[in-house]
Amino acid sequence: MDLGTIILAVALIIIMFGMGLSLTLQDFTRLFQRPKAIIVGLLNQIILLPIIAYVLVSVMNVDTDIAIGVMILAACPGGPTSNLITHLAKGDTSLSVSLTAANSLITIFTIPFVIDFALKQFLNANEMIQIDKLQTVIQIFVVVIIPVTVGMAIKRSKPTFADSMSKPVKIASAAVLFLVIIALVLKKKEDIIPYLQQAGFATLALNLITMSIGFATAKIAKLNFAQSLTISIESGIQNGTMAIAIASGILLNENYAIAPAVYSLIMFLTSGIVIGIGMKMANSNP
Repeated sequence: MDLGTIILAVALIIIMFGMGLSLTLQDFTRLFQRPKAIIVGLLNQIILLPIIAYVLVSVMNVDTDIAIGVMILAACPGGPTSNLITHLAKGDTSLSVSLTAANSLITIFTIPFVIDFALKQFLNANEMIQIDKLQTVIQIFVVVIIPVTVGMAIKRSKPTFADSMSKPVKIASAAVLFLVIIALVLKKKEDIIPYLQQAGFATLALNLITMSIGFATAKIAKLNFAQSLTISIESGIQNGTMAIAIASGILLNENYAIAPAVYSLIMFLTSGIVIGIGMKMANSNP
């Protein structure tokens, strides 16, 4: 494991620790208090997202590395970023946090299967990589559940300290992610232009399509605007850091990390638009 992979793993642990600092047991019990919104959200994140990603990369006929990278990204829904975007967009923040809480548990088991499916679909027999699903579950558990649990324990025992640490942790994790993306781009500079074009179109399309379908399914389920906006954000905003960490740290292939890295930059643009729409709607309907 090289230095970059170790730094990325540490960054992910910091991010998940920061998420734990913002979670309470109530965020998990709330899952049973609003089952319809939670079910619609998880349907989009866990089931529809990987299906849409597979159809998209198949139709677009992108490079194998990009296709697998997009599938890894689709296997990592939500994350702390979606909570912040939902809050800024005047969405239902408690619903966003509850979906993140649910995803932190569910994706431990779904990520290995989505990745295994992607590898079998897009790699030739002589390129095939066999992943140990149990080992992958354990690795994801270590970098997700343990730091989240530690963060929640601190939140419960020292809430004031947890609140004061939340912002610095987010800033630190964002800074590390930015440096990792820059390092990845520099390392792959010879191949980066065609990769950027393919990954840019594919991840932007994934982002916009899943956001649109998330909002549509929420409205079909007759959820209110704040809940629909939240599910739209949760469906379209993925955990790019986790996807990069899986590509580089578990699959040991930095080419698979390019699509998640490009996505991590694109999502700030689309997120800004969604935040603007959400704030405008909130101001027009006080």
